[in-house]
Amino acid sequence: MESQNGSPPTAAKLVICCGGLGLALNFTNSFTFPELVSPALGRSSVLAGVMAVGLMLVGVIWTRANPTTRDRVELAGKEGFELSELLSTTCQDEIAWGSAMFLLATPAACLMLVWDGEVLLRRGILGEKKFLEGNILKRAREKQQQISLVNLELYPGAAEFSYFPELLPAILVTPIGERGWLLIGGWSVRCFSRSDERWAQGWADKLKNELQQPGAFLQPGPGGNAAEYEPSGPVQ
Repeated sequence: MESQNGSPPTAAKLVICCGGLGLALNFTNSFTFPELVSPALGRSSVLAGVMAVGLMLVGVIWTRANPTTRDRVELAGKEGFELSELLSTTCQDEIAWGSAMFLLATPAACLMLVWDGEVLLRRGILGEKKFLEGNILKRAREKQQQISLVNLELYPGAAEFSYFPELLPAILVTPIGERGWLLIGGWSVRCFSRSDERWAQGWADKLKNELQQPGAFLQPGPGGNAAEYEPSGPVQ
C-alpha cells in the first residue's frame, strides 16, 4: 500500500522502525552490562544485530520498489473526446473502450492516437495546437521502441509535444508499427509503471492489427454512401 502524500509506504516505514528499534535495543543490551556477556550471548547479540539490519534493508528496498505517488499537476485545458468518423464502428468501439480504461486505471491525463499522419483519437485534457511529427516520434518509429519521457522539463526536445496541454509532466510514446503512434500523457513525473508501459505496448499491437484490417476505415462514396477505405500508407 502506497502513501498518497509523497512519503514512503506505511508498511515500509514500520519495517524500518522495527529494524532500527531492534538494533538500538541490541546495542544497549550489549554495552550496558558487558561483564555479563557470555560467548553464547555474544553470538546471539551479533545474530540479532544482523537481523535488525536486514529488516531495515528490506524496508529501504520496499520503498525503492514501490515509489511514492507524485504530486498531480493541474493541467490547463478542457476535457474532451474526439474520435475520427472515418473509423468503422468496430474500431471506434475498440478505441473508445481502450482509451477509457487507460484514463480510469492508469495515471493517464490525455491520449492521442495517430495513424498515417491523421489524428484518430484525442481524449482527456486536450491541447489547442495541431499535431506535428517531431524527432522523438521519428526515433520511436525508426527503432520500433517505446520511449518514456518521465519528466518533460529535462528533455530539450519536449517542445515538439506542444499539441498536448501545457505543463504536461510526462509522456509515454508507443509506436504502432511504421504507421502511427499511441501517445499517453501523465498527470505527474515518473507516473507510469512498467505495467502501464506493457499495457500500452500490448494495446498498440492490437490497434495495429485492427487498423490494418480491410474495412477498418470508411469514407463517403458515390451518392453519399459509405464505402470501405484504406489509407494509402505512411505519410513521409
